Amino acid sequence: MKARLFGAIGALGLIAIVVLSDLADGDWGRFGGGLENLAVFFTESMWPPDWSVLEARSYPPCEAQLEFTCSVGYVGMLETLKIAFVSTILGFLGAMLLSPLAARNLQTVWISIPVRILLAAVRSLPSLIWAIIFVIVIGFGPLSGVLAMTFYTVGYLGKLQYETFEGMESAPLEAGRAMGLSSTSITTNIVIPENSNHLLSQLIFMFEYNVRHGTVIGIVGAGGIGYHIYNYMKFLQYDKVLALLMLIFVVVIIIDLISFFARSFVNDQGDVRRPTWLNLILKKPVESSEVESSD
Repeated sequence: MKARLFGAIGALGLIAIVVLSDLADGDWGRFGGGLENLAVFFTESMWPPDWSVLEARSYPPCEAQLEFTCSVGYVGMLETLKIAFVSTILGFLGAMLLSPLAARNLQTVWISIPVRILLAAVRSLPSLIWAIIFVIVIGFGPLSGVLAMTFYTVGYLGKLQYETFEGMESAPLEAGRAMGLSSTSITTNIVIPENSNHLLSQLIFMFEYNVRHGTVIGIVGAGGIGYHIYNYMKFLQYDKVLALLMLIFVVVIIIDLISFFARSFVNDQGDVRRPTWLNLILKKPVESSEVESSD
């Protein structure tokens, strides 16, 4: 089993290299030249980072006691966090309404298939395209960013959630149906509590994703720190761009640490060591003698 697993991984890696060679037209020398250009660009244009982005702006005048709160880095990052937070919560709630309808073990095919198509349609457009659409419809500003990432979050989380619901054990669902519970009661009383740890992990992951992607939608005028990054890039101030990117990196690391502690409050068996995916694949069947000895 282990040999077949690693053989399949090796075969996929080989196929990826062949496809990459086709995309590069066989000219592997371009990679070496590209790395040299990147090194020159980084050392001459980006390094060291310009931390003046964390100093108070000259305009508008700063009236706060902490001048740091008037800096481009703080204002842009705070706006990005607000956009990501609102869009993640709204998208999560929207996905929670649709994902139980898309799960095949909770609904009939006539209901689950149309809802899956709806989620796929919403997910097929990246948040950047949604941002362009809403900038055209309602204009520049963070509201366009919130709506763009909310729509994408609904489609993305909706898929993760209904796949999580479909992967749960059927015994609790059958017990609920035997008790005469409705689909709504089964979802709220059985499905969601059973998968709460997964749902929380997906929620925090989506918030982290929206924080990172907020740097992209700002380029099209949807607000956030990406707007300032785009302005610095236009004026070739790449050292300030690097400082803002490092700030984003630090914030993402903090969010990841928070998610680690947040999941521990949901997991009732935090002291139980969970099996890894490799252990599950290579799991040996329990011998009858072992079962008798355990009894």
